[in-house]
Amino acid sequence: MECSSPSPLDYFAALVRDDDSLSLTEAAGAIALVDHPALDLAALQTELDELAQRLRQRLPADAGALQRVRGLHQFFYRDLGFGGNVNDLRDADNSHLHAVLQRRRGLPIALAVLYLELAGQLGLQADGISFPGHFLIKLHLPLGDAVIDPVDGRSLTRAELEERLEPYLGHEMRLELETGMGLGEMLSDYLQPASGREILSRMLRNLARLHREDGDLPRLLQVQHRQVVLEPLDWALRRERGQTLAALGQTALAIEDLALYLQHAGATPDRARVSAQLAALRDAGPPRWH
Repeated sequence: MECSSPSPLDYFAALVRDDDSLSLTEAAGAIALVDHPALDLAALQTELDELAQRLRQRLPADAGALQRVRGLHQFFYRDLGFGGNVNDLRDADNSHLHAVLQRRRGLPIALAVLYLELAGQLGLQADGISFPGHFLIKLHLPLGDAVIDPVDGRSLTRAELEERLEPYLGHEMRLELETGMGLGEMLSDYLQPASGREILSRMLRNLARLHREDGDLPRLLQVQHRQVVLEPLDWALRRERGQTLAALGQTALAIEDLALYLQHAGATPDRARVSAQLAALRDAGPPRWH
């Protein structure tokens, strides 16, 4: 009796089922199976393990945290040459760990996942920070925390972080600033560590936005399947997937997603529009063959 391998989607679902056992590197790497179904994820982890071993061999056995950070930065940014891909921001491989590892170029969040993996193998305490507009890394060092840009490893001052945050503040937050709440106080809320699930969610949002803007609905749908698996109680994701399914002519599945959205999402501003779309899909019924 032969046992079939799980589908890429089922494999991703198994990886993200439980927060306590979630491996960020493996799950983030598995996102690439959408475009690279034959990808060997074990080879990705092996290569990262080998890089970490090379770096450990460069460091004294008793190296302190600061010395390990300096060694990691020298190795990651100068010797290996990792950095942002400024030439082709619309390439999905900027989000795919195996491609970023091969090309040494990628989005900040993908670079951060690789950096966090190596930092963890060196025994360093580091977290991803889901900062607006640009993913960051926070290093926990004996003399205090340092927030760095994963594109070049540069440590960011509080003033620089406040300057980066200000354009993303909405009207209500600006009112709070005018009534006495300091930007520095608000900044602290944006520097909280992101969970593995939150990091994966942001990576998938990046890809969903890319495929939506490119009009690539089949690839968008594959990403949306993973979004729903990752965050099954985010009903807006059901609406978005339902609309993609409808556009692809998968009416029955679209009806299921849109109905779930209306059942659970409550009094949302788009409720009337989605209700009308759902009614139209039900009226149209299944496709007829002549």
